[in-house]
Amino acid sequence: MQSSGTVTLIAHRGASALLPEHTLAAYARAIEDGADFIEPDLVMTRDGVLVARHDRDLAASTDIASCAEFAAYAVPRARGAGTAPGWPCENLGFAQVQQLRATEPMPSLRGRAHDGRFAVPSFDEIVEFAESASRRVGRLIGVIPEIKHSTYFHSLGLDPEKALLDAIDRHAYLRTAPFGVQSFEVGNLKRLHEATRDFPNVFMAQLIADLDHRPADRKDMCYADMLEPVGLADIARYAQVLAVHTPRVLPIDPATGAPAAPTSLVAEAHAAGLAVYAWTLRPENCFLPPAWRCQGDSSTRCEAGARRELQALIEAGVDGVFADDPGLCRRCMEAGAN
Repeated sequence: MQSSGTVTLIAHRGASALLPEHTLAAYARAIEDGADFIEPDLVMTRDGVLVARHDRDLAASTDIASCAEFAAYAVPRARGAGTAPGWPCENLGFAQVQQLRATEPMPSLRGRAHDGRFAVPSFDEIVEFAESASRRVGRLIGVIPEIKHSTYFHSLGLDPEKALLDAIDRHAYLRTAPFGVQSFEVGNLKRLHEATRDFPNVFMAQLIADLDHRPADRKDMCYADMLEPVGLADIARYAQVLAVHTPRVLPIDPATGAPAAPTSLVAEAHAAGLAVYAWTLRPENCFLPPAWRCQGDSSTRCEAGARRELQALIEAGVDGVFADDPGLCRRCMEAGAN
C-alpha cells in the first residue's frame, strides 16, 4: 500500500480523463503524471484470459459494433426501456478481443479524438508494462486490479481468482511490487488473502457499493452492514483497505450543494485496522459537488473544484484516492506539501 506521498494516488483505469480507459497509453500517461498505482478492471474471455475492461459488454468501450466479423456474436442487452445489441467479453476468445480497438465510453464528456488507436490489453501485458515502466522511471509502480463479476464468471466455469494467482506465479514483479486486489464481492478476497499470505507486498481492498445493495456472493447482508463496527472488524480479517465512494466520507449537504462535515467512517475504519481509499475523483463539473463546480456546462473541466475535493478528502484523513486525472491530483498534492 506504499505511495510516493502521504496519500496513495491510484490512476483510475489509467489517466482515463485524458485517454481511453484501460489502454496501455492511459496507464503510461498515469505513470508519467505521478500515479503510485495503475488500476485495471478485469473481465474474462471465453478461453479464460483476464483482459482490462470495466464492462463485460465490449460495445461499451470498443469498436466491436462496427466490426462486421463480430456481428454474429451480438446478443440482445437491456438499454433503457428497450434492447440493443451487446457483445459479452466471455463470448469471445482472447485472439478475437485482440482485434478490437478501444473507444471512449463517455464521449459526450471526453470526446472521441482517440477512438480506434489503442488495443485492449491483457492483464499479463499490463504487468509487463508496469515492470518496464518501473525500470524506466526508477520507482516501483503498483498494480491494483479489480476483479469484476466473479460469481457470474464462476457460473460459466471460469475462475478469475485462479487466473490472477497464475499471473502471480508467472510474474515475479507481482511478488515484489505493491500489488492490491479489489472486489465488491467477499469470498474471492478471502480466497486470495489466504493464497497470498506469503507475499507481504500483496493486499486486499474491499469495495463498498450502494449501502442498500448486497455483494453478489453474500445474500445475508448488505453493504451498510459491512460498515458497522462488527462488519469493519470482519473485513479487517481478510483485507487491508476499505474502498468507498467519496460521499461515504464527504456527504453532500443538499441545502448547499457542498460537502458537509466528514463522516466518522475514516476514524472507524482506522480503528479496525483498515486504510481508507476513496473513489472516484473526476475533473468534470458533473462529477463535482454542485457548489464547487466552475462556470460552464456539465462537461466543463473544473480543476479548481477538483482540487478542493481532493484537499477535503485529504483533510478528512483518507489514505488513498482513485483519480481519472492523476496528474492533476499529483500537482495538487505537491503544491500542498510546499
